[in-house]
Amino acid sequence: MSGALTRSAGNATEQDFRAASRGWTTGVAVVTTTADEEVFAKTVSSFSTLSLDPLLVTVAVGRHSPLVAAAEASGRFGLSVLTAHQADVARLFATPGAGRASGAFTTVPMRTAATGAPLVESALAWFDCRLHSALPGGDHTILIGRVAAADRADGEPLLYHDGQYRLLAPTPLTTTGVRA
Repeated sequence: MSGALTRSAGNATEQDFRAASRGWTTGVAVVTTTADEEVFAKTVSSFSTLSLDPLLVTVAVGRHSPLVAAAEASGRFGLSVLTAHQADVARLFATPGAGRASGAFTTVPMRTAATGAPLVESALAWFDCRLHSALPGGDHTILIGRVAAADRADGEPLLYHDGQYRLLAPTPLTTTGVRA
């Protein structure tokens, strides 16, 4: 058992928080937008669906990221859920400063859908959103998007767990927890 389990409430540190968060497995997505002829992109693992009525999604982006101001200015953003074959795209847009360019990105093919927000080509799934609201979330801004268009392709997702990109196990578990 971890010693952290015996601590009294209210004593968690940033180190405790980061260690615990590394135990959460999540998909990997790229959030994108455009403003003033520039394209902005950032790798995120803090994306979630929020509502079916209306169709809403959320994504958390560092509050000082230029992507936040660009999404607020343009009123739109895209979310592209990456496939197991797109770890290089995830690494590129996780690098500080790599997710901003004049014109189109030349190394990562992108396209648009309903709102004109850029979407990563060949993504597993994508959500094209109009900005519904932007909320403060500590050192992040929570962008809430109203989904204007969405789609999904076949393939396996790229996952993030314990500080590393991962893949799904080749065989899913059955409802009894045994490999099929």
